[in-house]
Amino acid sequence: MEPRISLITLGVSDLPRARSFYEQLGFTASSASTDDVAFFQAGGMALALWDRDALAADSGTTVHPPGAVTLAHNVRSPADVDAVVEEARAAGATIVRPGADTVWGGYSAAFHDPDGHAWEIAHNPGWPIAEDGSIQLP
Repeated sequence: MEPRISLITLGVSDLPRARSFYEQLGFTASSASTDDVAFFQAGGMALALWDRDALAADSGTTVHPPGAVTLAHNVRSPADVDAVVEEARAAGATIVRPGADTVWGGYSAAFHDPDGHAWEIAHNPGWPIAEDGSIQLP
């Protein structure tokens, strides 16, 4: 297996609401999207939104969600953390942890999307962000 992730699929209870939320955060739905699933290009990978019951069945489980996950979006400065959190709040997110200094020397905040998916927005001074938005671990 090549060490990479190609697609993250989030199980959602209301696809139009979830799609609108992510579009308000700046994601653009792909033409591959349908009435049943929304796809978004996310750098070198893709993000999908799909009915949570269908996702659970497809994953061979009845547990919602199938596993504990936090999505993370790294930014270039602490001010960018706060700006993204405000964008998320305006789009309908629940802010669960406002921006603050971290024990690892950075600055981060957390929110939940309308379906409860956890996102961390972080500035990590040890992980520079390339112009294309990618990170390279030390």
